[in-house]
Amino acid sequence: MTQIKNKKWVTFFSHTGTEIYRLGKRLGRCPDRVITNRKPGDEQINKKMLKWLETKEVDVVYTKNKPDEEDYDRLIKDPDCVVTLHGWMRIVPAGICGSHEIYNLHPGLITKYPELKGADPQKRAFNEQTKTYKYVGCVIHKVTPGVDEGKVLAQTSTYNNFYSEDQMCCALADMSLDLWEQFLT
Repeated sequence: MTQIKNKKWVTFFSHTGTEIYRLGKRLGRCPDRVITNRKPGDEQINKKMLKWLETKEVDVVYTKNKPDEEDYDRLIKDPDCVVTLHGWMRIVPAGICGSHEIYNLHPGLITKYPELKGADPQKRAFNEQTKTYKYVGCVIHKVTPGVDEGKVLAQTSTYNNFYSEDQMCCALADMSLDLWEQFLT
């Protein structure tokens, strides 16, 4: 487990940023910097999050679609901060992984089912729930240049008895918030 209480906290997202917003509200703390490869004004970005960050004077930084190692160094800035990835759909360069404390949450129980590494593990787990995937869950792992290859540091799981993929995704989203909260405090 790692603590963000006395450290700067930098977050990255490629989807909506909703998890960052929900987690920050739970923790009673905003990230110090939020980075996205979405374009300013993109309709997908959570408007409540943007408004919340604005009231707290948090930097929201828009970067190019596929940042390189120099971009990551410039974006992260502080080598002593904690970096968390929230649906950041990019591979972080090896040099950045080695020089920063970076964690990712993956919504696939890769400790039990390693084949769920990569994109859309929820869809795969739901579509084959009765045959292969009796459990679903989330893991937090150290970020390495390989996709979902870093050491797993925390996990949570439940029996896969969901009636819809949407129901499963909502449950995993709640489980991920619980896991992040435990991991970061």
